[in-house]
Amino acid sequence: MPDLSTTHLGLELKNPIVPSSSPLSHKLDSVLHLEDAGAAAIVMHSLFEEDVRNDEQMMDRFLIHPDSFGEAAGHVPFGDDYLSKLDAYLEQIMLLKSRLDIPVIASLNGNSLNGWVELGREMQHAGADALELNAWYMPGDPQLSGEAVEEHYLALLRELKTVVGIPVCMKLSPFFSSLPNFVQRAEAAGAAGLSLFNRFYQPDIDLDTLQVVDRVQLSSSADTLLAMRWIAILRGRTGLSLAATGGVHEAGDALKMLLAGADAVHMASALLQRGPLAIGEVLAGICRWMEEREYESVAQLKGSMSQQNLPDPGAFARAAYLNALDSFTPPAGVRY
Repeated sequence: MPDLSTTHLGLELKNPIVPSSSPLSHKLDSVLHLEDAGAAAIVMHSLFEEDVRNDEQMMDRFLIHPDSFGEAAGHVPFGDDYLSKLDAYLEQIMLLKSRLDIPVIASLNGNSLNGWVELGREMQHAGADALELNAWYMPGDPQLSGEAVEEHYLALLRELKTVVGIPVCMKLSPFFSSLPNFVQRAEAAGAAGLSLFNRFYQPDIDLDTLQVVDRVQLSSSADTLLAMRWIAILRGRTGLSLAATGGVHEAGDALKMLLAGADAVHMASALLQRGPLAIGEVLAGICRWMEEREYESVAQLKGSMSQQNLPDPGAFARAAYLNALDSFTPPAGVRY
């Protein structure tokens, strides 16, 4: 049987398949099933800085300034067993660490310096093996430059690295004018790895009610292509660990990410749709493919089709765009 082990964020993993941030980590039983199915680590659901701040503000209004609520102040909705969202998240880290034999990666979504530092420190103290930082926000101000947005991300990272010693992985969006440049600066600022790319749940418009609505939009295998391309470009040009996230449903999706240069492959939508058994199916498919082609280990195939290792580096560059357009053939029966 091929050796599926890999190293990600300095963590030794038994294989490259890691469930990414999703509601599945809310319950211990779900995570135990993921581990039993073969998961090599778990990325927890994200703790949002805004939720923590809202909790704190609500507690402040009820417990510190009760007079502002009149008669309602006598009915404080917090029992002795009340857990804030931060406390619940930290307890979940400790619970998972006590029951799992695989690494636990906490996930933090925030955008203020104090938020990153305070919450990141708490997660480290609770026992997280690493931190995934989702540092994206919507820059709707036309006066805010792309350079300023990037520098804000880096300032968050630098500040956090002053107080935590565990590996920090930045989960990035694809919306950078020069991703390799930002990656280089993130590495210098102390990042240990990257997760490429974040998938955003976009608001929609309901044509019947004329309201803006939120809908869960699960990924498909086609969503892997953007991350695969950039991982192939970055492999060998950065010392950061690379995780592919978004669109991995089948063994073929995972293999393409590994060939491009991913150290770990995240799964979420496939697990939500098919359950933990999807991990075993993907791992079995990876093993079959490797055995058929006589690969002895993931380390042997990892990055073998990165841009640096291809005879034609243009396959991941602009030339591929031109070739794809020139080779397109309209479906039979379509007239122009």
